[in-house]
Amino acid sequence: MDALFTLPFITILLVPTMSSYATSLNVIFFYMTWSTLVLSHSPLRVELVGSFAVRLLLFIIPSLLGFLFDILTPSAAVHIKAHGESGLPSGRKRGKVRTKDLKVAGWSLFNIIMGTALQAGIEHLLVRVFKVRSALKFSVFFPLPWSMAFALFLGLILRESITYGVHRHVLHNSKSIFTKYLAKCHNNWYHSLSVPYPLTAHYDHPLAYIVGRFIPTYLPAMLLRYHMLTFMLYLAIVSVEESFAYSGYTIMPTKFFLGGIARRTDEHLLSEGEGNFGPWGVLDWIFSTTIGESNVEEDIMAEMDEAEIEEQVRKRLEASKKKIRAGTLRRNTTRRGSKADDAE
Repeated sequence: MDALFTLPFITILLVPTMSSYATSLNVIFFYMTWSTLVLSHSPLRVELVGSFAVRLLLFIIPSLLGFLFDILTPSAAVHIKAHGESGLPSGRKRGKVRTKDLKVAGWSLFNIIMGTALQAGIEHLLVRVFKVRSALKFSVFFPLPWSMAFALFLGLILRESITYGVHRHVLHNSKSIFTKYLAKCHNNWYHSLSVPYPLTAHYDHPLAYIVGRFIPTYLPAMLLRYHMLTFMLYLAIVSVEESFAYSGYTIMPTKFFLGGIARRTDEHLLSEGEGNFGPWGVLDWIFSTTIGESNVEEDIMAEMDEAEIEEQVRKRLEASKKKIRAGTLRRNTTRRGSKADDAE
């Protein structure tokens, strides 16, 4: 864990966004940092520490702060909760911290650590036991931006597809003898919650978590054999999505994308798993398993309408500014003309 706070890992995560140097200097410094990291540490250590660092910075810390905010200051948190008092961990504004709330936090953190350990086990089996190449690609050279963007797009589509299939046909299929136990575990653990709140994205029975959360996230990276940098960016996108979509807050940095996911997540839990099995809702829309007030199509239309309204407001403000400037110019011209007449 000491490598987590060394200069290379910190700069890998922060330099592209916090540096004030020119873009070319950023790229050079980032390349030097990445090269030093790859050459001075084993691939397994880079993957594990890098993965946990992303989870720590973009999910664990934000979600843990939100969780503490909800249980320590419920009177303030209730004002930004989508479901009011029922959206708090205790379910009441004046409720005390319950053992169940601490259990949710503890098992969520345990599942994240377990997922990181599973990554280590997979890499060990592939490289040391089966003597094949690693699941992820490690190279001093960076992937090209357009290839990284395309790989991310494919990975997120695969994640959506795998998550939908597993969630619908495994975790909510109590008829099959092969899925009955997993469905029961998922129902008794995750669906014992009333509504999502911070940290609940990773709260589930460990077996159900592996099948429903870890595999849909890690398998696309393995199938596409992501470069480690691409994987860290992919994991960052997933972590941010989980942090906000399962927070229960009405405040979202991206109203359409994260707001829509959060609404569908709420409806899935409130309906006890009757629909909304995919995180994005695309496959739910295609296979008519969408539940709740809105689907993906309606979210897109609402976002377009909002963008159109904002554009109209912007145009009106610009027109008002032009009128004010024109009026000021006319008054100044009139004053200068009056002064010239007085001088004559």
